[in-house]
Amino acid sequence: MAICQPNLDGADALFKKKQYNKAEQYIKGYLQSYPKDLEGIELLGHAYFHQEKWDEAINTYESLIEVQPKNANYQFKYGGVLALKAKSISKLRALGLIGDAKDALIKSANLDPNHIEVRWALVELYMQLPGIVGGSKTKSLKYANELQNISKVDGYLAKGYIYEYDDKLELAEKYYKMAIKEGGSLTCFQKLTDLYENEDAPEKAIANIEAAQKRHERNALHYQIGKISAEYNIQLQKGERCLKTYLKNYSLKDGVPMAWAHYRLAQIHMHQSNKLEALKYIDLALAELPEIKPFKEQKELILSL
Repeated sequence: MAICQPNLDGADALFKKKQYNKAEQYIKGYLQSYPKDLEGIELLGHAYFHQEKWDEAINTYESLIEVQPKNANYQFKYGGVLALKAKSISKLRALGLIGDAKDALIKSANLDPNHIEVRWALVELYMQLPGIVGGSKTKSLKYANELQNISKVDGYLAKGYIYEYDDKLELAEKYYKMAIKEGGSLTCFQKLTDLYENEDAPEKAIANIEAAQKRHERNALHYQIGKISAEYNIQLQKGERCLKTYLKNYSLKDGVPMAWAHYRLAQIHMHQSNKLEALKYIDLALAELPEIKPFKEQKELILSL
């Protein structure tokens, strides 16, 4: 009779279910049988990462680097968790970690000239760090240019991010539009939509979402239009129509629960002083998610009409 050998398939299944603590325990059991299995050790670091167990993740990735110091992916993950731990502690304590994080990420980038993720990490790190501890827009742009040489879309998105972070909004808009023209993914459209919302430019945001809808035909985009319409009290008929379409075609993959669409409809009807319709929709929202604070507050506002 064949003896069943332990494997990592069970861990993969737990990751898909986002059961990271169970995945951690499963992988630890696997590593008792195969303590030098690099894939298993890397997955353990992944489990720690998702639970924000930064010290355990750092130690795990460090052990991989000791075995394979020229593995770009190990250096990237080690540098990444160092940077994330640095964000979670005081600025004074973070100083040493930031230097080590930069060293590992730069080493990863040098080891793999086509590694997209590590260049994104360096773009963000150099923009977010104050100049006194090594932040540099110039260095951030250097890695954005490297990204652009690997993937034009990523390069344009990185430059959009840099200029948005730097409050150069016209340049950010320019590069996000270039990303849309080059690649046109939902991510590209979403970056430009977010920029417009942050700029308080709801009309532009709605127009951009409509352009995304023509290309991608995603039901979730109907909700986005309705949300902006409700929040800014604009294009209310369009907002209502989009939210009703969202509800009609709703499935779990759309992400936003139906209650939130009902809440937005309540907002729209309140803007129109339709008290009974607003109450109808806010009650539907509360029936599904009774503990959501904005829903309760919205009902009080409606009742005060």
